[in-house]
Amino acid sequence: MSRLAPKFEDYRNRYHNIALTRDDDGILLMRLHTKGGPFVWSEESHEELGYCFADIGADRGNRVVVMTGTGSVWCEEIDFASFKLNTASEWDHTFYDGRKLLKNLLDIEVPIISAVNGPARFHPEIPVLSDIVIASETAIFQDAPHFMGGIVPGDGAHVVWTHLLGPNRGRYFLLMGQELGAGKALDFGVVGEVVPPGELQARAMEIAKVFAGKTDLALRYSRVVLTQRYKRLMDEGLSLGLSLEALAVVDLLSKAQS
Repeated sequence: MSRLAPKFEDYRNRYHNIALTRDDDGILLMRLHTKGGPFVWSEESHEELGYCFADIGADRGNRVVVMTGTGSVWCEEIDFASFKLNTASEWDHTFYDGRKLLKNLLDIEVPIISAVNGPARFHPEIPVLSDIVIASETAIFQDAPHFMGGIVPGDGAHVVWTHLLGPNRGRYFLLMGQELGAGKALDFGVVGEVVPPGELQARAMEIAKVFAGKTDLALRYSRVVLTQRYKRLMDEGLSLGLSLEALAVVDLLSKAQS
């Protein structure tokens, strides 16, 4: 391992909205939360996720990542007031963090398992970008903050959902604010397994233990080859999508203030 790479102790307590623990097999458990309770999407959490993914990806002590939420919710609340989005200068921060968040997630070179513990209405594209997606029976997937609120779904949602669901079904999901329950998400290929809520984390850790028995190169290179296409799609569409989302939001806010 490079002497310059971050060590787990350097970043394990760095983030206010992300609890990190790692066992002796190199399985990193990443639990999203806000003040110890269910995860709330905010400017702070938006920024933290990108930096946390970068730390995780640079630390070769992480051999498998398990990502989950807190309580019975993945994320179904947003703190709109925490974002400043009125001008190009204000958008520059969100534009930077938005690109780094998804690109740094895809740059993690070990398998990622998402345990979706409940409704994921805000940025559900994040958990479904994982290699293995396991959902609680109570999970719901919805792109709540964008088109239904007059906002362009351009921050990666447009890339992920049209890829996962197909062009027409993906556009329907984004433009209609469609809710996908766990069973429908399984039928559509969004998730790989649906389990009772009380069994979710144990099942995710069970799979992680199996993966941790593989060699480091098998883990790393499998992740690399299986994310190659996603990286290309993000390179093609993410910056454009965020730019168009920013223009539409500035227009929307200016009309609301006039």
